[in-house]
This record gives sequence, C-alpha cells and structure tokens, in this order.
Amino acid sequence: MRLLFLGDVVGRAGREAVIAALPRLRARLGAEFVVVNAENAAHGFGLTPEIGRALFAAGADVLTLGNHAWDRREIIPYIEGEPRLLRPLNYPPGTPGRGAGVFAAGARKVLVANVMGRLFMEALDCPFQATRALFATHGLGRTVDAALIDVHAEASSEKQAFAHSFDGRASLIVGTHTHVPSADARILPGGTAFQTDAGMCGDYDSVIGMQKAAAAARFWKRLPGERLAPAEGEAAICGVFVETDDATGLALRIAPVRQGGGLSEAMPEGV
Repeated sequence: MRLLFLGDVVGRAGREAVIAALPRLRARLGAEFVVVNAENAAHGFGLTPEIGRALFAAGADVLTLGNHAWDRREIIPYIEGEPRLLRPLNYPPGTPGRGAGVFAAGARKVLVANVMGRLFMEALDCPFQATRALFATHGLGRTVDAALIDVHAEASSEKQAFAHSFDGRASLIVGTHTHVPSADARILPGGTAFQTDAGMCGDYDSVIGMQKAAAAARFWKRLPGERLAPAEGEAAICGVFVETDDATGLALRIAPVRQGGGLSEAMPEGV
C-alpha cells in the first residue's frame, strides 16, 4: 500500500498550496491513503470546519491535530461528528473527539492515531501508555493492513524514543510540530518507517511559518508583543511517502516529499 503523510499545514499559504497540489500529488505518487496534519491551518492556530472540509475535498483521507486542537471553538461540534478528524489520543477521558480510528482504503484497513508528546508540551496522559493500549486492540495483520501514527511533539528525543518503542507495530511513525523537515527518513530495524519531523506545508521564508519580524522581535525583546501571523509567501509542501508490504503491513521504502516554496525538491524515485 502507498501512504502519503503531509506535515503541519500553516495558514492560508499552506492550505491553499495543499488544496491545489494534493489531487495531482496523490495521482503522481499513486497514494492510496493520505493523512494531513491540519492543526495550524486556520491563520496558524487551529482548524475550522470549513477548512477541514476543503482539505477532505482535496484528497485527504484523515486530518490530525496537536496542541492547537482547541484554538477554534467551532471545532468542538465538528470533531464530535467527523470521525476522520483526530485530536491527540492521550487527552484525558471525556475530551471531545477521538484520537485514533480505523479507515477504509479500498478493501484494506488503515489504523491512524495522533498522539502528543509531553516534553516541553502540555502535561497530558502518557502517549506511550495510550499507544500501547491502542495496539492491544489493533495490530498489523490482525485487525488492520497498515498503521500510521502522527507524533506531535517538541523534542526530537521523545519522537525517536516513541518510534523505537513501537518499531514493528506500525507502518509509519512520523513526527510533527517543529515545522522543519528532518533529514533522517529511514526504516527502523523492526520494519517501521520513521522520520523525526515531516516539516510544514507553508511559507519557509518565515520563522516556522510565522512572519519573520514579529517572531524575531520576541527573541530580541523577550516580550510577547503582537500576536504572530502566518507568512503568506509561496508555500512549500513537505511530507513523507511510504510503501508497505501487503503481507505484513511493514514498510518497504520511505522517502521525503518536498515541492515548491524554495526548498530543494524531493520525490520518491520512479514516480
């Protein structure tokens, strides 16, 4: 199975780039299932129902979130009724929405989960324990044909520790949140594809997607200053492509995906 994951969509530049490019990108890669992290899609902070519907219409099968999941109040009734929109699994019981789901990709089933790290982040429930409980219910070759986990975390060490902890249990474990694509796409010893951070879909002539002057001023002055706003120049699309073994659900290859916006282009060989 061919899977495509796109990193954090930031602001109008990022979402317009994804909406425009995703149908062609999906066809070019032969992607059978697409997951997009959309937690920064609404002016850099959160997601609205309208933007969510637009991303689904463009070809996303599942949207994941993160620490900005609740920045837009209107997301609460939407997430309750939209099973394809996932917030972090390790929010406490009773939090609106769901953190994982099993979705159809033709005749096959794909498990998708969204977890959030705790190092330099909110003090949520343990993402490791929550994921172990999830895999007690679902497993490759048992209930699903592929499994993808979006680890929304600040620390590279936490993302890597998480990936090694669940190596062999997932097709792809990919990090989000830091908005910079890491150069470590690889298949771990147990067969799980991993990249520490997928990068963002947004304007890279920025400070992690936000306008440069206001973001830099916070470091110069150590004052909060004005609310940050997304940069609105040409956006790059960043993500990860994975092809899995139909017999095991484990990864056969992983390749970074980058196009547009001034970054060096990267595409899987042969597509």
